[in-house]
Amino acid sequence: MEKQVKIAVVGSINMDMVVTAKRIPMKGETVYGNDIMYNPGGKGANQAVAMARLGAKVDMFGCVGADANGQKLLENLQENKVGTEFVKVLENTPTGLAMITVGEQDNTIVIIGGANEKVDIGYVESIKDKLKAYDMVVLQHEIPLETVHKVIDFCDENHIATVLNPAPAAKVPFEVVEKVSFLTPNEHEASLIFGKEMTCEEILKEYPEKLVITQGVKGVSTCLKNGGILTVPARKSQVVDTTGAGDTLNGAFAVRMAMGDTMEEALKYANTAAGLSVEKMGAQSGMPYADMI
Repeated sequence: MEKQVKIAVVGSINMDMVVTAKRIPMKGETVYGNDIMYNPGGKGANQAVAMARLGAKVDMFGCVGADANGQKLLENLQENKVGTEFVKVLENTPTGLAMITVGEQDNTIVIIGGANEKVDIGYVESIKDKLKAYDMVVLQHEIPLETVHKVIDFCDENHIATVLNPAPAAKVPFEVVEKVSFLTPNEHEASLIFGKEMTCEEILKEYPEKLVITQGVKGVSTCLKNGGILTVPARKSQVVDTTGAGDTLNGAFAVRMAMGDTMEEALKYANTAAGLSVEKMGAQSGMPYADMI
């Protein structure tokens, strides 16, 4: 029996309001929608659910509003066996919301940060000593960046492993790259962080077994300690919905690295998990359980 690892996620908790229509309206135009769905989302919550389904003991750290969406999102995390005792419920602040319009196989998204913006330095001060109890802390960019950097500083000082998924794309200071255990950008995020002058391979060689670059259908790449580039190809999938595939990959990778896998084992596992997740609708609802992988 593999040991159960304890992982903390400091990140975003959103309600995704998805409207489907024949097409996305142009500026100033009204169109009729076909359907509306409310799906639990937020990169932090998505990755927490992915990891809990894969057998980790996961606790969520973040903020929601004292509204119906906040209540539903907490219940959803609990149903997925994610601990919510450290999630702060805020009066007079709306829960984070993503308004997504889907049409003609494309989408537009408007994100209202809401309570996610309150995952601030003050909140970190209130929870930081709790983080010492975890094998790993996982972060993304949907909460204030200064909070992300502060948590990584604290974890580095206290020898707690960290995974930073730098999405949505934003610059990551050099000292944060140095301190984080694993950095998992996609190609676009990597070129924003490291510049467009270097090739993907050159960037990977600067950070062996720390930097993992995801490349969609081309798979995922890292540089091994021996200097060789490892690319694990994407699993061939019957694609239904790609939402949440990146979050599934990050969650699965974090769980396996925390369990002590080699980089190659962890990436093969993570790619398989992501490949399974795209075969079902919804970010969280499509996330696989360990026995499926």
